[in-house]
Amino acid sequence: MSQRQEYFVAPNSVVRTIWGKADTVLFIFAGAAAEFALNKAVDWLYFTGRLPADPLARLFSTVEYARQIVFAEREAAERAIDSINAIHAAVESKRGMSIPAWAYRDVSFMLIDYSIRAYETLERPLTLAEKEEVFEVFARVGQRMGIPDLPATYAEWLTARQGSLENHLEYSRFTADLYQQYARHLGKLRYRLLLQAQRVVTPAQVNTLLGLGRTPWLLPALFVYRYTQHLPFSKWARASLLPDDYKEKILRLDVVPTSALRAAS
Repeated sequence: MSQRQEYFVAPNSVVRTIWGKADTVLFIFAGAAAEFALNKAVDWLYFTGRLPADPLARLFSTVEYARQIVFAEREAAERAIDSINAIHAAVESKRGMSIPAWAYRDVSFMLIDYSIRAYETLERPLTLAEKEEVFEVFARVGQRMGIPDLPATYAEWLTARQGSLENHLEYSRFTADLYQQYARHLGKLRYRLLLQAQRVVTPAQVNTLLGLGRTPWLLPALFVYRYTQHLPFSKWARASLLPDDYKEKILRLDVVPTSALRAAS
């Protein structure tokens, strides 16, 4: 059996490189935290009460599902995707209405965009072929979920992504409340670091709506990071800045999920 058939994402894929490192995943997390707060369908995340109660846990659950899909054997990855669909279906049934198809597409678009942006922020520019590979992986996730009207190519996705940024974002009372929750759960220093990361990684539309600004003091630190990230001091500094409740969970992002290890054995 070929690797392409055995795994949902090929072991040598750049997508595994992106999602196999805690620092990159944290920047994906930062970008998604910003855009989730602005999405016009964010009321769906408030309906269950889980997001305002613990926004970090809710966003981490999305990250963990994505990592399981990226590293799992094909059948296990497809089961994870089906589980996501079942969770959404239960929420829709309880609320008595359907989540808009464009909201599903927007989440898919976020995973593609912030995967690319986070890796390029911390590591190097991706080639066009690598960006197309990122698109292809998350497009297959969307197809398995049954999301309609997904772009067929990376070039089409670029146009669709711009449209979603222009039409599906707004600063609302949910946005203000979420950022209050981010600040409360992170503490002053970590919250400021989150805002800095968001300044670096978010598209212009997100930055403008949130009023993040474009003069991040984090950029010089990221320049140094590229040359020192493998040193023990760098790893200690990162760990010391993490919330205690999430420190172990975040550090585990540097390790391939155990389900994926079992599938590979």
